[in-house]
Amino acid sequence: MKHETPMLDQLETGPWPSFVSDIKQEAAARAKNENNIEYQIPVDVCDDLLGILELSFKHGRTHWKHGGIVGVFGYGGGVIGRYCDQPEQFSGVAHFHTMRVSQPAGKFYSTDYLNKICDLWDRRGSGITNMHGSTGDIIFLGTTTKQLEEVFFELTHNLNQDLGGSGSNLRTPADCIGQARCEYACFDTQHLCHTLTNEYQDELHRPAFPYKFKFKFDGCPNCCVASIARADMSFIGTWKDDIRIDQEAVQAYIGGELKPNGNAHAGRDWGAFDIQKEVIGLCPTQCMWMDGKELKIDNRECTRCMHCINVMPRALRIGQETGLSILVGAKAPILDGAQMGSMLVPFIKAEEPYDEIKEVIESIWDWWMEEGKNRERLGELMKRQGFQKMLEMTGQKPDPRMVQEPRHNPYIFWKEEEVEGGFERDINEFRKHHQR
Repeated sequence: MKHETPMLDQLETGPWPSFVSDIKQEAAARAKNENNIEYQIPVDVCDDLLGILELSFKHGRTHWKHGGIVGVFGYGGGVIGRYCDQPEQFSGVAHFHTMRVSQPAGKFYSTDYLNKICDLWDRRGSGITNMHGSTGDIIFLGTTTKQLEEVFFELTHNLNQDLGGSGSNLRTPADCIGQARCEYACFDTQHLCHTLTNEYQDELHRPAFPYKFKFKFDGCPNCCVASIARADMSFIGTWKDDIRIDQEAVQAYIGGELKPNGNAHAGRDWGAFDIQKEVIGLCPTQCMWMDGKELKIDNRECTRCMHCINVMPRALRIGQETGLSILVGAKAPILDGAQMGSMLVPFIKAEEPYDEIKEVIESIWDWWMEEGKNRERLGELMKRQGFQKMLEMTGQKPDPRMVQEPRHNPYIFWKEEEVEGGFERDINEFRKHHQR
């Protein structure tokens, strides 16, 4: 090793695998170069990466700076420029740009493809990747400005691959594994994700939004992609009809013949399965009960939390009339703190060519691009102008399922035309009905 790294070495002493060990391994491989790779960036890039990180730990501040915007011709996103402020001491990371590569829907890869992208990044980058970033992309960590176009050419011409999103644009859409492997998936997450990624390439590569915008697709309310917490627009699978119940399987769980949680908790040590304690009593809306030996569900009160289905998958199944819900406005802390997604469309069919879904997307973009301030996420615009304003601008009808906190605000406001026109007529009809 070129640099002494006593503080980083401590990160290798715990019980968990350390990224420090991974970088040291890559540094050693580059130094030996047993495969005779023609490196296009400094061989000591990983050594210098560890050195500058050690210096940051020592000084208690970062030594990375934003020294300008870099990218590939014709694209405004996909590359995140990184420069260090100690280029004389750490020349290997004088440039250390990150490239985001669009992941396939569901993150399915062949070993041949993985070998090819690793070979590409070994030659033209640091060899360090992140599979995957929180946005979802394949992350190529660290290369020089000169190599950006070279990497992009090889990706597009040899690997039929594209860059992902960065900056004030549509970020690379991400989805769960969906119907390819999951019995709970209520729509084809991979197809919808792939379709919208292709549909909105301009929005993905050429930043024109007030700030970032994320699509994420969860096939069911288990939310394995956590879209409800991380996406400006999240698509979560749901069903419109009743949960299907196999009463014989319910009794098998109660009798101990079937293990709860799909046997995932085989080591549970709290005794025999108690359906009252472990399922019915934990229902958030208390919509379940035992009627003799039969399990009953008031599906009108069910909020699709999935708990009962997860605990007793052989006894309970999602409904058969499936589709998705659209929630909007989730984000991590930026200007106004973290917030979860708010229900906008309680149920919509996910059927090709997805025109209804595209109409919702584009109406929201029209409003946000017109009214959003610089670096204001959709969720912040919703808080600033109100959910009712968004409904007006997107043409969505109010629905009780959109109400997050009933009776939170005791004041109700009507527009003048509502009072003088149709609203007043409705009130009069209501009064006549009750007088009769």
